Amino acid sequence: MPRATLSALRTGLGALPFATTAANEARLDAPRDAARAKAARAGWLGLAARWPLQALLAWGSAWLGFAALKACGAPLAVAACAATALGALWMLFAATATRRAIVALGFPLSLLASGLGAAAFAGLPAWAWLAPLVLLALVYPASTWRDAPLFPTPAGALDALALHAPLEIGARVHDAGCGLGHGLAALRRAYPQARLEGSERSAPVALLARLFSRRALAQVRHADMWACDWRGLGMVYLFQRPESLPRAVAKARAELPDGAWLVSLEFPALELSADKQLNTPDGRALWLYRAPFATPATRAAASFTRPAAVRMPRASGPRRERR
Repeated sequence: MPRATLSALRTGLGALPFATTAANEARLDAPRDAARAKAARAGWLGLAARWPLQALLAWGSAWLGFAALKACGAPLAVAACAATALGALWMLFAATATRRAIVALGFPLSLLASGLGAAAFAGLPAWAWLAPLVLLALVYPASTWRDAPLFPTPAGALDALALHAPLEIGARVHDAGCGLGHGLAALRRAYPQARLEGSERSAPVALLARLFSRRALAQVRHADMWACDWRGLGMVYLFQRPESLPRAVAKARAELPDGAWLVSLEFPALELSADKQLNTPDGRALWLYRAPFATPATRAAASFTRPAAVRMPRASGPRRERR
């Protein structure tokens, strides 16, 4: 076979989909490389969300901090308090109240069991016992106690939301009380082309949410969600306590434009009639309300059909002649 024919044949085969050329191999490896890059970007943040690894990381970091402070010559009481505060910060990664308690109490209980606790806290001044309360007040200001402390949105809980609540490209989506940004990450999965923003009343939590929400391309503000302006939003997402929902409904009625969505995870707004109810993969309910909002009374009145008017026949009898 002539050499020119062989060259043409090889060129034609290289253009086929199943050909293993360098360009095709690069195209096939692109998704794998993207997944590896995503895992590398996650780093220790992804490990911190796993249980019980987060508890082991909290206890280990607390003991390392305690040992480092003691090596630097810090008093025993100061090292114990600082290490306890360091371990308590890992509570932000825990999903439930029980896990948060295990994470926070692991180091002080192990310190007491080791025999160093009595010596560490024996010479502690009285005011030092207020340090945990000060830390709690910094993380959870008194104005946020009536709202949800930290309710992280489960991964994948909002994946089907876009199918039932479509939004225009570039629509603004607000996570009211975004916490550490779990809801923003779930909203980004559902709406890749939306403009995501979140508000968080706690300054330390808002700072961590900005760090964790970089991959979600979301803007997080340190602000009270009740003071934020909801006008012009396409959707407001809530994962709050049931006691906070009446106030959210009143704010949504006053500020959300027609066609905007109010979405609540797990807890329904009893003042409204839901347009749709979805079930998340972990069994939670997702309640969807669209402005202008309907109440149960108005929804029942709209579904009531009035009986058709019946035209009565005229009475039969002799007709009178007109003159």
